[in-house]
Amino acid sequence: MLDDALRSNRLPAAPGVGYKPQHFSQILEQAKPVAWLEIHAENYMGDGGRPLAQLRHMSEQFPISVHGVGLSIGGETPLDTDHLARLKHLVGWLNPASFSEHLAWSTHDSHFLNDLLPLPYTDITLARVCDHIDQVQEVVGRQMLLENPSSYLAFEESTWSEPDFLREIARRTGCGLLLDVNNVFVSATNLDFSPQGYIDVYPLDQVGEIHLGGHDEDEDDHGHPLLIDSHGREVVDPVWALLDYVLNKSGPKPLLIEWDTDVPDWPILRAEAERAQKALDRVPA
Repeated sequence: MLDDALRSNRLPAAPGVGYKPQHFSQILEQAKPVAWLEIHAENYMGDGGRPLAQLRHMSEQFPISVHGVGLSIGGETPLDTDHLARLKHLVGWLNPASFSEHLAWSTHDSHFLNDLLPLPYTDITLARVCDHIDQVQEVVGRQMLLENPSSYLAFEESTWSEPDFLREIARRTGCGLLLDVNNVFVSATNLDFSPQGYIDVYPLDQVGEIHLGGHDEDEDDHGHPLLIDSHGREVVDPVWALLDYVLNKSGPKPLLIEWDTDVPDWPILRAEAERAQKALDRVPA
């Protein structure tokens, strides 16, 4: 269980964007309404060089959120201690405002799979995920936020609902939660459940950060809609509407625009952040 002194989330309840080096100068010149930046931890685990120099400069101007994609929190094998040590070093010198990872697995034996794969929600996986989160929080010395996945299938052996599974993880470990609204919409479409119903039972009081991103539309083998969480386009209107539903229940939160593939020019990304600010402005006082 996390010591209360290590609980921290210093992100403002304002729009943020995923930082891309090609936007470095434009962010410094015309960031507003962007108030914070997210980086993927694995892109900054090296020593020296221009990327780290630019990140150091950005960290003097903006709060930084570190988002990990490679720890394999849900994996059956022990966490990679070398990876964890590099993460500790990054978090140590950067001192980010927030640190998060995914409820997913991406390792098998000694192999790393370049994907965030789902896991069944059982007592066994619950215990394993909690053990891994305890280890991460102890090593990095701070609270971690855990992100809900985008799902394309459901496991017959699952005995927990996803919101209850996440609530119990937060209770046992003291971690916070990262609510990805697009992931909820993608999973609800793919698995045929109500996204609003999911939000109604989600532990919003544990949420330290909200993500928004784009998805691609496809069909499964039976001709049913299949959404793919691609982070490669603008946020669609139904996801913005679901965000309004969330914010009306939760109050203002830090909102991140994720755009990781086919990255657009800065004005387009900034326009998405402006729309996020308008969503925050609509939240009842």
